[in-house]
Amino acid sequence: MTTLNADPAELQKFSELAHRWWDPASEFKPLHEINPLRLDWIDRTASLAGKAVLDVGCGGGILSEGMASRGAKVTGIDLSEKALGVARLHLYESGLEVDYTLISAEACAAERPAQFDVVTCMEMLEHVPDPASTIAACARLVKPGGHVFFSTLNRNLKSYALAIIGAEYLLKLLPKGTHDYAKFIKPSELSRHCRNAGLNPTELIGMSYNPLTKVYSLGRDTDVNYLIHTTRN
Repeated sequence: MTTLNADPAELQKFSELAHRWWDPASEFKPLHEINPLRLDWIDRTASLAGKAVLDVGCGGGILSEGMASRGAKVTGIDLSEKALGVARLHLYESGLEVDYTLISAEACAAERPAQFDVVTCMEMLEHVPDPASTIAACARLVKPGGHVFFSTLNRNLKSYALAIIGAEYLLKLLPKGTHDYAKFIKPSELSRHCRNAGLNPTELIGMSYNPLTKVYSLGRDTDVNYLIHTTRN
C-alpha cells in the first residue's frame, strides 16, 4: 500500500472551483491566457500531430483539448473527479476526443509504462507533496526518446512578490491561497529531479506577465514562471 502523492486540501480547493474551469473570466483566466503560448511551444518542440500524449494533472482539460486540436491522441489524468467531470462535459461542446481517467501519475506509470510519445505536467508540481515522485512517474510513462514537459514556479524573493503578493492579493489574477511559496521549485532543483529520473533537460524558458499590457509572453526571464523540456534517455 503506497501513500498517494496528493494534498487533500489542494484537491478540495480545485474541486470547489471545477465548475468554473472553462469560464475565461473566472479564476482560471490565467490558464486560458497562457494556454496558446504553452501549446504552441509544446507543438513546435514535439510535433503533436499523430502522437500519443499524456496530460498529467489535466484538471478541466484546457491543455488536453488544445493538444487534441493539434491532432494528438490525448489521455488526461487527474485526481479530482469534479474537474474530470467538467473536462468530459466540455468535450460535447468542443467535439474533440480526449480520454480522461481518475488516476495518479504513479499508478498510471505502473499500468502503462513507456506508452506515450509526449507527457505534459503543467502547473502541477507546486501542488503535490513529492514533486520528484511525479517527475519519476512521468519519466516512466514516456517512451525512450520521447518528450516530457513541465512548468512550475521558481522560488525566490521576486517570485514571492509577483506570484503571490502581486497575482493573488494586488492584481487578483488568482484566488488567495492558490500557491504555497514553500512548494515553489528552483530550475536547478527541477533539473536535478529530471536527471535523477532519466530525463535530459534540453530547454528552459520563462513565462512573464506584463501588468500594463495584461499580456503573457515566453522569454529568457525564468525568475517567476518557467517551463522545461526534457527527453527520456
